[in-house]
Amino acid sequence: MKKIFLFLIAIFSLIIVGKAEVDLAPNSKSAILIEPTTNTIIFEKNSEEKLPPASMTKIMSMLLIMEAIDNGKISLNDEVTISPNAASMGGSQVFLQAGEKYKLEELLKGVAIASGNDAVVALAEHLAGSVDKFVDLMNDKAKTLGLVNTHFDNPHGLDSDNHYTTAKDMAKMAKELVKHEKILEFTSIYEYYMPKPDNSKTWLVNTNKLVRFYEGVDGLKTGFTSEAKYCLTSTAKKGNLRLITVVMGAESSDLRSADTVNMLNTGFNSYELKTIFKKDTIIGSIKIDKAIKEKTNVYFKDDINLLLDKTKDDFKKKYTYSLKLNNVKAPVKKNTIVGKADIIEDNKTIKTVDVIIKDDVKKASIFNYLKKNIKYLTTGL
Repeated sequence: MKKIFLFLIAIFSLIIVGKAEVDLAPNSKSAILIEPTTNTIIFEKNSEEKLPPASMTKIMSMLLIMEAIDNGKISLNDEVTISPNAASMGGSQVFLQAGEKYKLEELLKGVAIASGNDAVVALAEHLAGSVDKFVDLMNDKAKTLGLVNTHFDNPHGLDSDNHYTTAKDMAKMAKELVKHEKILEFTSIYEYYMPKPDNSKTWLVNTNKLVRFYEGVDGLKTGFTSEAKYCLTSTAKKGNLRLITVVMGAESSDLRSADTVNMLNTGFNSYELKTIFKKDTIIGSIKIDKAIKEKTNVYFKDDINLLLDKTKDDFKKKYTYSLKLNNVKAPVKKNTIVGKADIIEDNKTIKTVDVIIKDDVKKASIFNYLKKNIKYLTTGL
C-alpha cells in the first residue's frame, strides 16, 4: 500500500515538473506554503480567496482547546460526558454514544486523528458550555489573530453559508497551533485504538495519509465536503526547518496530496533556516538611570533566524546589527524590552527586533550613591 501511494504521488509530481516556478499547486483552487518562524510566504496561489474549509475548521477548535489546557481551564485528564447533541453529529465521527464518559485526551485524539465531528462537539460543549458559545470563542480568536477573511458557524466544518476562510488565514491558524507541541503528538499518529467505556476499542486511522508516507509530516488536518472539495493543512519538519502548507478545493485526495508534496519538496530542497544571532549572546550593554549597576548586558529577545534560499547567494551575505536603546530607569525586571536592534544585510536593514536584559536591576539607594561618591573621591574611579 505504501509503495502504491508513493508511486501515485510521484506520478502527480512529475505532471507538474517544469511548472514549479508558475504554480506549485496546480490541482488546487487556493494554496500557500509558509515558513512560520520568519513568517515567510514561499509560495501562494489565490491565498486570500474565501472558501469553505471543511474539517480544517478543527485547527481552530484544537487551538482553543490547547490554549484552555495551557491556561488551566481544562485538563487532558478531564472526564467529558457525551451529550445527545454531540452523539448525533453526522459526517466523520468516532461513534460516541450519549451518556458515555471519555477522558478529554481521548476525545482530542479522536479529533486530531480521525476528524471526529462528534468528538469536537463534545469538547466544544465541555469548554464553553454550548456549541454556540464555543463558536463565539472561535470568531473572537480569529479577530485576535487578524483573520479578516474568516468566519465560523460551527466547530467541525460541515458546510454552512457563513462558514469560510482562506488559505492564508488557515496557515496563520496552523502556525499558532503548532506552537502547542503536544497536539503534534496526536496529529502525527497514523492509527490508534481508542478505548471505549464498555472496554471495546474504536480503530482510528489518520485522515492525513502523508503522516505515514512523507518523512517529517506530523500534522495537521484534512477536510472534505461536497462544496469544499478536498482540502489539507499540513506541516512537516526536517532538521530545524518547519514548513506549513494549505491546499483548498482539490478534486481528489490524491491531488491534494500531490500539491502538498510538491510544495513541501520545493520548500525543503530550496530553503534552509539559519540562526545568524543567538539570543544568549551578549550584544551590548545599557546604562540604566538610577541603577545600582553601572551597566547591564543586553541580549536579543529571541534567536534571529533567516530563511535562506539555497539556490541563490544568500549564504554569502554578511549580517550585522545596530542597537537603538531606550532611556530606562531602575528598577527594571529581567526580560524587560529595553530597545530595538536593526538586523542589517549588505548595509540594508532587513528586520527590526526586540532586545532585552536578563537580570533584575535594582534602584540605587542613598547609601549606594554615598558609597559611589566616596569611591570616586578616594580613587578617582
